[in-house]
Amino acid sequence: MAYDIITFGSAAQDVNVKSKAFKILKNEKDFQTGEGLCMALGSKIDVEDIVFTSGGGGTNVAATFAKQGFRTAFCGAIGIDTAGLEIVRELKQLRIDTRFVVKKKEKQTNQSVIISNDGSDRTILVYRGASDLLNNKDIPWKKIKSAKWFYLAPLTDSLCDTFEEIVNFAYENKIKVAINPSKQQLALPEEKLKVILQKVDILFLNQEEASILTKIPFEDEQNIFKKIDELCKGIAVMTKGGEGVTVSDGKYLYSALPDPNRKIVDTTGAGDSFAAGFLSDFIRFDENIEKAIQLGLANSEANLGEVGAKTGLLEKNSKFARVKVTKEECGANNLCIQK
Repeated sequence: MAYDIITFGSAAQDVNVKSKAFKILKNEKDFQTGEGLCMALGSKIDVEDIVFTSGGGGTNVAATFAKQGFRTAFCGAIGIDTAGLEIVRELKQLRIDTRFVVKKKEKQTNQSVIISNDGSDRTILVYRGASDLLNNKDIPWKKIKSAKWFYLAPLTDSLCDTFEEIVNFAYENKIKVAINPSKQQLALPEEKLKVILQKVDILFLNQEEASILTKIPFEDEQNIFKKIDELCKGIAVMTKGGEGVTVSDGKYLYSALPDPNRKIVDTTGAGDSFAAGFLSDFIRFDENIEKAIQLGLANSEANLGEVGAKTGLLEKNSKFARVKVTKEECGANNLCIQK
């Protein structure tokens, strides 16, 4: 069977828990982010809401691709448990091909407990289960040759070890590749990572990831992209949360801000919904970056308005408000001039 896109990555069950009893502590040196989400030790705490949804980068992006009308398959691992069965049921309901899903008996399906006091900021407790056990022997290489695109969500453990092999396979078989690397992937030796990135068509990073990759403070955007353009021949996309997105094709920088009045209920999966929306119209409109940014931001905004990483996602031909996209030409001295 021919596929428009096959996604690789994790599949998880998410438990979303919200309670006003969770207190946010600011300016706390004991926490990496400077803030902590805390609760009374030894007490029983009432929660206002609990929602069970599915998540995991590999299935999150697959949901958007399927809703956008692309023939989509997911390649990943689940445990032999009810959570895994429910994920497969949901994927089939979305018309995502699940023939490449592997069941592992060694670990349970990945789980995430997402706790917040109002939904806008949250802490996620992650159990990295069966998804991390997928290895190169589980991938049916001959059957995935027909795909036009591969999308690699963040990969860890055994699947991270297969990262280079998947990219090389795609390159050799003229399959285009988009990746959103994990910190474990970004920690690979620079020379090895550069060889891999030279074969990648679209690289998705958030500001933190871009800073880790380039070793440049995320505020220094132009030098970050100058470095990324040296490492990656393809399109580089950096998401910036409420500050929008910047995209480089090596010649121009494209930037856009989201609607400042957008409704934010839950930020889980916002990066996945942007990336999948971006790639959908990038494919549909002959690699038009400006159109890709529009759908990426609109799909992310629709997702942010509901609880869950796969909720609210836009269907093919959905109408949405457009944002302004600026385009700057970058010269040899890395100075940019707005067009």
